Amino acid sequence: MRRPRWGDPATPGRLPEAAAGLATDRGDRTGVDPDEITLADPAVPSAARSALIEALGADHVTDDHRARIDHTRGYSTPDILALRAGDGTDAPDLVVTPGSHDDVLRILQICAEHRVAVVPFTGGTSVVGGLAPDRAGFAGVVSVDLARLDRLVDIDEVSRTATLQAGLRGVQAEELLRAKGFTLGHFPQSYEGAGLGGYAATRSAGQSSAGYGRFDEMVEALVVATPRGTIEVGTAPRSAAGPDLRQLFLGSEGVLGIITAVTVRIHPRPSHRVFEGWRFDDFDSGAAALRALVQDGPMPTVVRLSDEMETAVNLADPAAAGVGEDVAAIDGCLVVVGFEGERTEAEIRRTAATSVLERLGGTALGTGPGEAWRTGRFRGPYLRDPLLDAGVLVETLETVTYWSRLSDLRSAVTAALTDTLTAAGTPPLVMCHISHVYPAGASLYFTVVAPQTDDPIAQWSAAKTAANDAIRAAGASITHHHAVGRDHRVAYHAEIGDLALETLRAMKQTLDPTGVCNPGVLL
Repeated sequence: MRRPRWGDPATPGRLPEAAAGLATDRGDRTGVDPDEITLADPAVPSAARSALIEALGADHVTDDHRARIDHTRGYSTPDILALRAGDGTDAPDLVVTPGSHDDVLRILQICAEHRVAVVPFTGGTSVVGGLAPDRAGFAGVVSVDLARLDRLVDIDEVSRTATLQAGLRGVQAEELLRAKGFTLGHFPQSYEGAGLGGYAATRSAGQSSAGYGRFDEMVEALVVATPRGTIEVGTAPRSAAGPDLRQLFLGSEGVLGIITAVTVRIHPRPSHRVFEGWRFDDFDSGAAALRALVQDGPMPTVVRLSDEMETAVNLADPAAAGVGEDVAAIDGCLVVVGFEGERTEAEIRRTAATSVLERLGGTALGTGPGEAWRTGRFRGPYLRDPLLDAGVLVETLETVTYWSRLSDLRSAVTAALTDTLTAAGTPPLVMCHISHVYPAGASLYFTVVAPQTDDPIAQWSAAKTAANDAIRAAGASITHHHAVGRDHRVAYHAEIGDLALETLRAMKQTLDPTGVCNPGVLL
């Protein structure tokens, strides 16, 4: 994960054929070499820097150019485009790597004393501006990379819980649990780069949420370092002892402190796994089938519906889309369902789900499309680099609402994106899928592809604003799992209202009276 490109450079993505017609001839768009980006001199006061070195050791406090670049912003398309254009203005002044919870406490105390802003960093995969704090009024910015907090602290095989330090990447956590015969079951598309602290701080949701739940549903306990001290929440699975303060820190995005450890529910590694594809005539009939499964059962471990456009684009060039070379194109919409667990139980659910899907108009396509999607799932983010290289804008956004409003919401957001980008002379492809379902509603995840203008950041900003306005006008939530960051801040404040916002600010004032924790994000 070396900014500004995604993932392993040895396995890059390639330009999908379906998007080749959107490529522009505006010249090389690969951007400035990151090592050539000019950064401002580190602004952290010398007394603060000396105190950090004394607390952590010189090896764990750096202003190295590449380290600062690699901790600059997140992985949204505007973030990446800014770095490609040579804009390093949001680079932290220092990158520090604590080795313990007490180290994190000391960092926060030092930074509060010297009024230095603090940005927590686990994987750096935010796509909503969650790693670009406000600098105004602060003496500098320090990125706190938790990579050294990478231990499996404890595993309770009887209760099926594990305590993991927050700096573990998702891949590392799965490796540690796998060795004990367990899985966390949390696999977001950012899995190859994201970390557990970020999962908790942003209420992450993974592809297997139907079976294992969202990450916030997995969390049993948290340890949080704040500028005023340590908070530990979660002493039992459920309690009537006042409000559940775990929920205060889940989704807090680093503005109240830094999560240093999580205790989560774990599951035995599945002995059986099968994924399969189904065809539905249109999005609404596919959505009705998903609703039947989640409301009346049986529930697959994974369930996903691609709309007509996403189905056509992905299956027109399946290898580039990561869904397999031998998957034939279909008309209509593709549903993927997956079943994991002990063989007998998983096959019982599969058989029952087959009856529901057939009854509601689905046509079975076999395991080919489902298994191909499963094995290619994490290749999706690799496609953005070749698209941007070719002058194609690509970005995503998501939302969530009730089933009764889902179709209207999809139409409104699609229209807002299409109209805005078409008016700019860059008519887009707008694709949508459902990947997270609940008895009362579901998420919608949009992928937008369009020719770039000369100012693609402004181009996307206009489209994103129109989409946000459509989401709010439809009464939906501004985000399902990407979090608030800076990009959704205004819409989030409108969504919760003034009194709720005042309440959150009071909590921040109590825990972070100098306001150094990720200022400008969320609040």
